[in-house]
Order: sequence, then C-alpha cells, then structure tokens
Amino acid sequence: MFFKPKIILIISALLSVFAISTLGGALGDTFGFGFLGGPMPFISIAAETVLHISTPFSYDLKNSTIMLWIAMIVIIVLSWLATRNMKEIPSGLQNVFELIFQFWIDTADEAGGKSARRFLPVVITIFLGVLFFNWLGILPGVGSIGKVETVEEWVHHHSHSGHCADDYKSDQTLAELCVLEEDYNHGFVVFDTNGINIMPIGRGETTRAPLSAIGGYVPEDIQQIKKKIKNGTAPLEIKEYVQIQENIHEGKVVSLYTKESDGSISPESYLGKTTGELIPYFRGASTDVNTTLAIAIFSMLAIQFWGFSSLGFKGYGGKFINFSHGPINAFVGILELFGEFAKTISFTFRLFGNMFAGEIVLISMGFLLPLIGMMPFMGLEIFVGMIQALIFSMLTLVFGVMAVTSHGEHDDH
Repeated sequence: MFFKPKIILIISALLSVFAISTLGGALGDTFGFGFLGGPMPFISIAAETVLHISTPFSYDLKNSTIMLWIAMIVIIVLSWLATRNMKEIPSGLQNVFELIFQFWIDTADEAGGKSARRFLPVVITIFLGVLFFNWLGILPGVGSIGKVETVEEWVHHHSHSGHCADDYKSDQTLAELCVLEEDYNHGFVVFDTNGINIMPIGRGETTRAPLSAIGGYVPEDIQQIKKKIKNGTAPLEIKEYVQIQENIHEGKVVSLYTKESDGSISPESYLGKTTGELIPYFRGASTDVNTTLAIAIFSMLAIQFWGFSSLGFKGYGGKFINFSHGPINAFVGILELFGEFAKTISFTFRLFGNMFAGEIVLISMGFLLPLIGMMPFMGLEIFVGMIQALIFSMLTLVFGVMAVTSHGEHDDH
C-alpha cells in the first residue's frame, strides 16, 4: 500500500512540529535543548490585583474582575445583535439564541411543567454567564499578558501577609527582613528589557534568579542585621541593610547564583538584567473562587425566594423547622438546612475546581510542549466549560422545582 505524496508531506510536517515542540519545551530542556521554553508562569489560587484605586474609595481591581466585565459586555452585545432585528424565520445569532431558549423551555417543561418556566430568566442568565466566563478564560493572552510586579513590590506585599506579618506586626522592617531570610531562594523571571518586559524564550524554569541574587546577600547576612536591629541599632545605620534595600529597589541581578537543577553557575550575561513576576491583566472569571461563590449565593437566594413565594413562610419554612412531628422530623429539618449550605459550597467549588484545574493543565502543557501542547486540551476545556455551565444551570432549575413542591406532594408521590 502506497501513501500519496501529499499525505506523506502532512505526516512529516506533523512529526517535525511535534519533535521541535518536544525538544524546545521543558522536556527537551532536561537534555540541553529547551530553545522554545520559558519560566513557568506564576500560579496563584487568589486572583491578582492589577490596579489599586484609592480615590474616592479603596478598591483593588482584580484580573478576574476584568474578564468578568469583558464577558458581561460580550453577552450584552451578542444579545443586542441577536434581537435588534427579529424575524419570524430566524437566522444567524437570532437562531442560536432561540435554540438555547427553546432547549431550556423544553427542559423546564419536563422538570416541573409549564409553571417551571418562571425560573428561566435566572437559569438562562446563569447558563450564559458561566459559559462565557469559562470560554473567554481560555483565549490566547489570558494569563500571559500583564504587568511585571517588581521585586520591591513583591517583598512589600509578602511582608504584609503570612506569618512574617503576624510575627512582626509592629515592625515593618523586621517583617521585610523575615521575608528576605525565608524566601531567599524564591525565583524571579530574568527579563530581556528593551522598553517592554517580554518573557524570554529559551530560558527554562531553572533560569529564574533567586531573591538573594537580586538583593546581593545570603541568609546569614539577614540574621546578623536582625540581631543588630533588635539590639537597638537603627536600620539606616547598618550599611549592609541599606545596600540590600538599594539592590531590591533596583530589582536587577547583582550576583551570580547556582542553579539547583544541575549545580551550574548562572551566566554572566544575566548580571544587570531586570527581574520581576508577571501579574496577568486577564484571568478567567471562573478560576476565581469569589466569582463562583457569588453565582452560587445568587442561585441559592433565588431558590429560597421561589420557595417562600410559592409555599409561604410556614409551608416552605416547615421544611427546615418542624417540631410538630417528633424529634426525628426536627432533626431532618436541621439536615435540610445544612443541605442548603452544602449546595452552595458544592456549586462554588465544583465550578471553581474544574476551571482552575483546566487552567493549570493548559499552562503546564504549554510549558512542556510550547507549540502544540495546549491544542487538544483547549478543545477539552471548551467542552468542559459548556458542561459546567449546563450542570450549574440545570441544578438551579431542579432545586427551584423542588423548592416550590410541598412536602405533602413529595409524600403523596
């Protein structure tokens, strides 16, 4: 059996791309290649602050919030485009939105009859919101374009959080020295600065410069400085402290350092290079637990509202507080109450866990196989994003139907 030349050419091209990707990424870096690799982007469970607004009120603008607003704008614009010129025979965006609405109308009718359609404004809003939060979070540039947090800013932030801040609440200088001592080996990206800080290609994770190489110290130096300060010496009178502070402020590599991976010494070309940590401008809204918690709370509040408005306080509240039929029913009511809180927690962490894990998978595969690693997983994330939106909305609908069904109806059934 002979293959056509075109097929052979396509297979050869695919194999070549795979080989280049493998050798150029983190896998190839272990064999001395890694010419396409770069340092692993910093992964934070908490959303990062992109901008601090101090007037007229204090507010930290998070990167996940920016993506939340972008997703909202996209939904509003698409909804307007789909409905601005309605036709009896739909086409284009109108057809897509009508398919979505018809699907949920049919689902509501099956779940609780036509009376369940009143839940659809909330259910469909949650579906579209979560869907676009998830899908926009995997666009190119999300997580890879941002500002560089300087080493000085990093030290300042970490001295205000964690146990260093707790141990030295009344002394900011000692809190910062604590960070310098304990995080001396924390690595920062070494940038090639030509007006714009660009994540360097061909420098793997092991090329990060440790904090000690930027500050120009060893942990023993910090211990001596802390002893002098505790004995009453003013920090500015300690020349070693002043020099370290100046180096940290500059944020450049001032001394060579040993790479842990192979014990080799960093190249002299790194000396004087700018360092920092990339803080992305954009982060998928669903990868921030605050977003998923807010949606979960909104969903559960809507469910409680439907229950009380349909059955009244006694009819719906009796599900949680029931002392008229003995201690067993009273205990069951307490379990029902805890169940409502459990639903909120389940909603929150199911969506957050799936999307945050997906983000880490995309970052890791892009790190291991720079050219092609993300491609199959991006398709998977599109599917997972839709499934998560469907599950969140479907459960809201089902719980809403259950909330407006009295205990008597359950018992008769």
